[in-house]
Amino acid sequence: MKRLLFVAVFMIFYLVFLSGQNVISDTIKSIRLDEVVVTANRLPVLLKNNPGSISIVTASILNSMPKSIAIEEALRLIPGVRIDNQHDGERVHVSIRGQGILTERGLRGIGILIDGIPVNDPSGFAPDLYDVDWGTVNKIEVLRGPAASLYGGGGAAGVLNITTKNGGSKPFGGELSNTIGSNGFTRSFIQIDGSEKAIDYRTSYSRTNGKGYRDHQAFWGNKLYEKINFYPTEKLSVTQIISHTDYFQQNPEGLNFGQFDNLKQANPDARPFNEYQKTNRTTIGFLAKYKISDLQDLEATAFLRSWEYKETSNRSAEYRNITNPGGSIQYNLHPGNGLLKNNISIGSDFKLQNNDMYKLQSAGNSDRPESIDETNLETNVLLANQIISQSSFGVFALYKLEAGKFNLVGSIRFDAMYNELTNKLIGLDSAKTSKNFKKTSARLGVSYSLSNLLNVFADFSQGFMPPSTEELASNPVGYNGLNTHLVPALSTSGEIGSRGYFNDLVSYEITGFIMNTENDFFRFKQSGRGNQEVFYGNAGNSKRYGIETFISYWPLKNLNLQVAYTYANYKYTSAQIDPVYTDPAYVLTTPPAPGQYLPNSPKHQLYSEIAYSVSNKIKISLGTEYQSKWAVYTDSKAYNGELNPEIYKNWQNGFNLYHARISYDWKIKGLKGECSLFARNFTNSKYMAFTEPDPDGNSYQPGPGREIFGNITVKF
Repeated sequence: MKRLLFVAVFMIFYLVFLSGQNVISDTIKSIRLDEVVVTANRLPVLLKNNPGSISIVTASILNSMPKSIAIEEALRLIPGVRIDNQHDGERVHVSIRGQGILTERGLRGIGILIDGIPVNDPSGFAPDLYDVDWGTVNKIEVLRGPAASLYGGGGAAGVLNITTKNGGSKPFGGELSNTIGSNGFTRSFIQIDGSEKAIDYRTSYSRTNGKGYRDHQAFWGNKLYEKINFYPTEKLSVTQIISHTDYFQQNPEGLNFGQFDNLKQANPDARPFNEYQKTNRTTIGFLAKYKISDLQDLEATAFLRSWEYKETSNRSAEYRNITNPGGSIQYNLHPGNGLLKNNISIGSDFKLQNNDMYKLQSAGNSDRPESIDETNLETNVLLANQIISQSSFGVFALYKLEAGKFNLVGSIRFDAMYNELTNKLIGLDSAKTSKNFKKTSARLGVSYSLSNLLNVFADFSQGFMPPSTEELASNPVGYNGLNTHLVPALSTSGEIGSRGYFNDLVSYEITGFIMNTENDFFRFKQSGRGNQEVFYGNAGNSKRYGIETFISYWPLKNLNLQVAYTYANYKYTSAQIDPVYTDPAYVLTTPPAPGQYLPNSPKHQLYSEIAYSVSNKIKISLGTEYQSKWAVYTDSKAYNGELNPEIYKNWQNGFNLYHARISYDWKIKGLKGECSLFARNFTNSKYMAFTEPDPDGNSYQPGPGREIFGNITVKF
């Protein structure tokens, strides 16, 4: 039935296409690989010549996001990336080539840059993406594969380099937008921007609300972002940024397999304990670039991030007050001209973080009425009171050679990371524990341009993924202290691929990779610590290989087909486990065995989208999203079906969803804008959006049914 419905919709689309085939529109543009410059390598490189896999999300893709609040909308056409957003906001799990799939929340080992300001803390952990207002983003560069030699522990899996829009071309302008949709969703947005002589500016504010598609899943958020670019002289440019985020999100939790019977259900603990996360964060940043001469320039960044965070669970209410300053400096020398060009760069960066955290025991109330509030459901029993102090320091050197059709890019970096926890509940003699890491990593890539259609590349890279702040602070031995048994996961990766384009008809990239990781991670739980407490250990080694493909095809100037496909084969290969992780006094679960697939990693992922401009004003698109089945657990007993099947089911069936969008561009006197309508999962399929290897079996997060969203945007 679903396939028949899709065929019917496709036939309607095709008839509309036939009716407008003589209309030529320039609303769908091809990307010229020799015109796009990428900077995620910390050096400017033409996309065509980049010696490694990288994807670009352009403004046209970002402008077609139905809600403009979720990274899975923005990165839907990027291969190699796995995203879940089970809470309908930006509390997401993101992995690149299987790196980062086990984190309880946030992004682990993936470097996040917003206008050049890093989001990751000293351990390489990014807690969320609340600071990104996707309606203001101009471009996203997605560097896939280990980039520790560029960004340290924050680049072990790859990099998301997010650039927001600058000020408009006239002295004063702006944008108003409002979106409403299913499950009580609303988003209101206002932006003021402009430019005058040696300055341009942009300030935006958005308010988001939603009830969520599951019980106890409501959320709201406020985002303020201000960006000013100064050009005081021809040699100096300065960018100043202020961002403020206030976000509240209820947590419906995962379900065990026996509880899963409908799309709406929340975990029985969610409402009585009022489980939620609350973030209030402000970031101030400065970036500067000074041109010393035609051959030399200097770049510098500085930032200060301060935030308050609270998370409640069935075990504790956790409070954190965090201060996170940092900065970087990079000197670039680019001698040579003609057919032989060189670039040599050296630099360093640092981050500090002070995390003042305490936990109070939770108190449930089964009669509590449902509401979107921050009611404190806790006792005065203090479970933890501690300060986690962290710092990271890295020095790096970069080299780029351009010799006609041949390009080479190399980098090397040394990182030192320090973590110290002070337990304020015990005496001074044993109050402090520490865990420190040091590592040198390198990367080398080459590319050769045979033609515009065939640009081949290959690279070798190393990844350095230290335990994140979240993992270190989850101590299986007690509520306080660090998990001192954890060690970094070290990866070596090789890839080979090709990209190219032919006129305005087709562009593509295909990459094959293989990655071996030592001391990979797994998750476990300890008796009596509640659902909140998830612990991490080193499981041994893993091997990952796969193929990532993207193609964009324009059979007509007003018709575009885009396809992103990923083949992934990720397995644990050996068990080299610290005895503490098998000690029954601490753990309830067994570590993964060699041959197990890594969790939440389907072998096949595909997203395809066809977009057609009926005229200069009307655009329609259809999309399909497919994922094959995947394994759920790292626990070898759960993986092998040796535990209660009413709670644990290791293999999760895949899904296939269909989406559609129509938009109308309008212009009235001095105003212009767009009206759009988007239908997600319009066949109303029931599916599992995401699973996580929760040792208690609360692993299953159902996805939303059919959702409809409407938007109107006014630009002036």
